[in-house]
Amino acid sequence: MDLPMDLLGRGLRDLRISVTDRCNFRCRYCMPVEVFGAGHAFMPREELLTFEEIVALVGTLVPLGIEKIRLTGGEPLLRRGLDDLVAILSAVEGVKDIAVTTNGVLLAHHAEALALAGLNRVTVSLDALDPAIFAKMNGVGAKVERVLAGISSAQAFGLPVKVNAVIQRGVNEGEILPLARWAKSAGVDLRYIEYMDVGETNGWKLDEVVSGDEILSVLSDEFPLVPRDPAYRGEVAAHWSHGDGAGEIGLIRSVSKPFCRDCQRLRLSADGKIFTCLFAAEGHDLRGILRSGMDSSVLAETVRSIWQARTDRYSEERGRAGLPKAEMSYLGG
Repeated sequence: MDLPMDLLGRGLRDLRISVTDRCNFRCRYCMPVEVFGAGHAFMPREELLTFEEIVALVGTLVPLGIEKIRLTGGEPLLRRGLDDLVAILSAVEGVKDIAVTTNGVLLAHHAEALALAGLNRVTVSLDALDPAIFAKMNGVGAKVERVLAGISSAQAFGLPVKVNAVIQRGVNEGEILPLARWAKSAGVDLRYIEYMDVGETNGWKLDEVVSGDEILSVLSDEFPLVPRDPAYRGEVAAHWSHGDGAGEIGLIRSVSKPFCRDCQRLRLSADGKIFTCLFAAEGHDLRGILRSGMDSSVLAETVRSIWQARTDRYSEERGRAGLPKAEMSYLGG
């Protein structure tokens, strides 16, 4: 079977699956509490894809090129039985890598089960080590110690850990070096993410973006860093190794240095819509096909045709698109 290519010559490789739109944090750059407060209506359970439906979809997409799976949310550890889903997905022929992205506050309770189920790695969002800054950024006063305990637990059960830190000017740029020092000593690879204009509710302003070059300049004052080549086409972060070989630092520069031309990601929302870009306005419903009883070939051809018509390159066109964007908590980042 020929693998589908979009109109810019990009193939399918990575599938990000949102398993829930719920989250126990209210980070301002993702789910500001003013919008996602106590009265916010999340998806009813019956609208969520079942694990069986997710697995059926993955089995259909692997022959189209998908080989890496990332489970996201919302907060994926709020979805009951997530380790069962990992175990089933790990048995799908052709799936080479399964990861989870989490805020980490529940990770200590789930790390062993996830590791035993076959999870390959975990990414934890951690924007600050300072307790006051962390509590302010997560919007619910969660304690950074719980996240650090979750990271330690994951490592204890053999799960490689990466940490993502979104840096926002006037909020946590003072955490750049403390995070780097901690990550190096903890044996954790760290990636800094430029503050992005995801969704329509985070109040994004360009002057609040701390560019990757600024971050690298701050880091280079203390750490000898050696750039490395991308490991594969579509690797979203540019990476530098520590001079002594102890770990890596990455920069995800969607704002200052867009990487759209190499993007090979497809996103699946918790209610069964696929999005061909993080900044897409609308998705394409697959849940209806899954629940209709139609042959899996219909599903495969639907995805193939959607991907082959793809021209997305929002970050290259930032400011010119002018279309509303789906919220990151819905798409899973």
